[in-house]
Amino acid sequence: MFEKLQITAMAQSMASHAGARMGLIAQNVANADTPGFKAMDLPSFAEAYRAAEPGALRQTRVGHLGGLEAETLTTPRQTSGAEAPNGNSVSLEEEMVKAASARQDHEMALAIYRNTSDIIRASLGRK
Repeated sequence: MFEKLQITAMAQSMASHAGARMGLIAQNVANADTPGFKAMDLPSFAEAYRAAEPGALRQTRVGHLGGLEAETLTTPRQTSGAEAPNGNSVSLEEEMVKAASARQDHEMALAIYRNTSDIIRASLGRK
């Protein structure tokens, strides 16, 4: 029942995106001292969600023309930033800010899901 509601599908996508982004942030922090390592990040959730709208064209295999490639929305991209002398581009301060943002996105997704389920329970006369 909840899977068919657009708002719960959006909340699930947002939580999934935040989790994937937090994984990349952890990977960046773990490699903060690795020579030549380039920091990675995902596109913003808004950008990925807009591009993945049900009516949007998507390229599902190499031979298709036009549309968006599905991989580009969930594929990590290198972030721009200053590199250390050893070629590493990870900034721990930036990663802390990204981690806080990903945490907020995850908490928002959980709040949306929780409030939606509360509204549905109330409309059904249950608490």
